Amino acid sequence: MTDYRRLRVALLGAGAVGSQVADLLRRHADELADRAGASLELAGIAVRDVDAPRDVELPRELLTTDAETLIVGSDIVIELMGGIEPARSYLLQAINSGADVVTANKALLATHGQEIFDAADQVGASVYYEAAAAGAIPIIRPLRDSLAGDRVHRIMGIVNGTTNYILDRMDQEGAELADVLADAQRLGYAEADPTADVEGYDAAQKAAILASLAFHTTVPLDAVHREGIVGIDKAMMDAARHAGYVIKLLAVCERLTGQTDASAAGEAISVRVYPALIRRGHPLASVHGANNAVFVQAEAAGNLMFYGAGAGGVQTASAVLGDVVSAARRHIAGGVGVGESTRANLPIVEIGRVVTRYQITLEVDDRPGVLATVAGTLSDGRVSIASVEQTVIGDDEEGTGSARLVIGTHKALEQDLSETVQRLADSGVVERVVSVLRVEGD
Repeated sequence: MTDYRRLRVALLGAGAVGSQVADLLRRHADELADRAGASLELAGIAVRDVDAPRDVELPRELLTTDAETLIVGSDIVIELMGGIEPARSYLLQAINSGADVVTANKALLATHGQEIFDAADQVGASVYYEAAAAGAIPIIRPLRDSLAGDRVHRIMGIVNGTTNYILDRMDQEGAELADVLADAQRLGYAEADPTADVEGYDAAQKAAILASLAFHTTVPLDAVHREGIVGIDKAMMDAARHAGYVIKLLAVCERLTGQTDASAAGEAISVRVYPALIRRGHPLASVHGANNAVFVQAEAAGNLMFYGAGAGGVQTASAVLGDVVSAARRHIAGGVGVGESTRANLPIVEIGRVVTRYQITLEVDDRPGVLATVAGTLSDGRVSIASVEQTVIGDDEEGTGSARLVIGTHKALEQDLSETVQRLADSGVVERVVSVLRVEGD
């Protein structure tokens, strides 16, 4: 092997991803050195318990519970602990000690990303986080670097493998959510407490990161509209399939025009996560199992699709090691790190100001005049009907009963739609609002 300059690498965390990173760093040391132009020495691995069982057998002498001492003197610090603290403090310590940092911590970046980026800017360090948004899929670098000279108009992403696995099986097998979720937990796709996944928190964190990069604007997590998949049932899946759609949990990051006078050309952005209908011919509709995909629409580059494993120890380790090689190259080349571009400062609009299409499913009294009442209420609320399908779902002894209406709309303002659906619920002819789903990708 060529006699390279030696760089000390500190690893914080040895869970599913961390243990794989440590193993690959050690097994492929010569190959990584040739790519990086530097010898990458794993100086140590900070863990909570040195005796805890791990997916990969690691030399005990590398394990330590003293993360702060390990950080001092390291050139590159990899944080794979997860959570906010002590991960935030350790990253700030590493940056202030002159190290570049690599992290896959989406929760930390979504809540304290600007603080970490500012600290790195002050000392000329770099922060690398390819694994934070979509596992092994290379999406951070394309947004931050390759598309830096373009204008991204829209991102639609399936960025949570657990929910995609659940929704895909519900669609393919006609299963109920609770049954598939239980299977996902047994198979290790879902945590014992699946709240972060099924309620959309995980996807919202990734959406904040992607939107910040795409629109060069700091997007705080509390500005992301979030809905989960817990209300999706077999009947909704069947209705979607019948209409030629599939339901996916989507992260949608969108540049809007004419929304505000507070920025150039009245531009603003919307960042939201919710289950949505997408046509079966759309590329995102063919993303199956626990895979992720990100669909980018840019002004000059056009439509771009990034697809692959969104989770998994060795898959995510691939993205982490790519960042480590990049950090090593920067150390060898010298100079200050490249900071984040968040100077556009576009305003972020609330969900009520978003315009999209909808599918509204209602249970109504099956009697004359009901459809006219529903249509009139929608029209009064500035919601235009594109299609209506009616199915009788029950009759009583007098020949009257209930019917199900599936109404497709033209594009409408979210606030108008929400207020109109509430008026329908209070109208006296609607027994139940079964569901309201947005339609994306058309």
